[in-house]
Amino acid sequence: MKPLRPVARPVALCLSAALALASFSSQAFLQPGKIIAGSDMTFFPYEYVEKNQPAGFDIEFLDGLAKMMGRKAENIDTRFPNLITGLQGGRFDITNSSMYITAERLKVIDMVPYLKSGEAILSLKGSDYQPKRPEDFCGHKIGSMGATSWLQQLQKLSSDYCVKKGLKPIALSEYSTDPQTTQALLSHAVEAQITDAAVAKGVIEKLGTRIVISSDTLIYPVLNGFGVKKGNDEVKKALTDALEKYRQTPEYAALLKKYNFQSPSEEDISTLMPKP
Repeated sequence: MKPLRPVARPVALCLSAALALASFSSQAFLQPGKIIAGSDMTFFPYEYVEKNQPAGFDIEFLDGLAKMMGRKAENIDTRFPNLITGLQGGRFDITNSSMYITAERLKVIDMVPYLKSGEAILSLKGSDYQPKRPEDFCGHKIGSMGATSWLQQLQKLSSDYCVKKGLKPIALSEYSTDPQTTQALLSHAVEAQITDAAVAKGVIEKLGTRIVISSDTLIYPVLNGFGVKKGNDEVKKALTDALEKYRQTPEYAALLKKYNFQSPSEEDISTLMPKP
């Protein structure tokens, strides 16, 4: 009786399996040689459009990180409320849009911290209403860009502070972009605007004759971070490693100086990094 020979696998099947494995292993980044980011380019000075080209701190920063990875950065202009869903849906590798790191966001995406920030309050120059802190918002119309982390904090402040103190709740109005919120302030649709502190300074550079920063301290200090799809450890590690290398370069120091930003210290990260 002849011994049974092992059944040979069809060549096509082996090739198909190999291609599938290769495709799976290369899916960490969407395109070879690139890192594709979702950015809401309406948020001066972080990311905006100048002469039909992406510009701002986050844009230049990602360019520097991409070089450390041997890649080229590509930013896709996307409205802020759609960034996380776009990331989860595989539209881009990361979010690059001065996104604050919150416990809620860490439940659905991973985030890599790269900057310390917080909010400031804008009001009309010469107006009787010059709020210094969020507690001064009770009973007033306040404007904000939608999907921002501080909206939830203000809603909680309205119910837990304003109402319990016997004051009127905060009337919050949300807008698609930060410039639209500023326009609402200028047109008296809202009485004050809350926004990122660096963005507020940028508004004053352009509209300082009409608008002022009425707050005198950094509100709700927080870390800014890149968003990475959960489970995409290769992109997260590549980004973290590039960040560590880029921080040692003179280009990084020059970029921070150019925009008057500060890198978060280890203490900042330890203190401000929320637990998911």
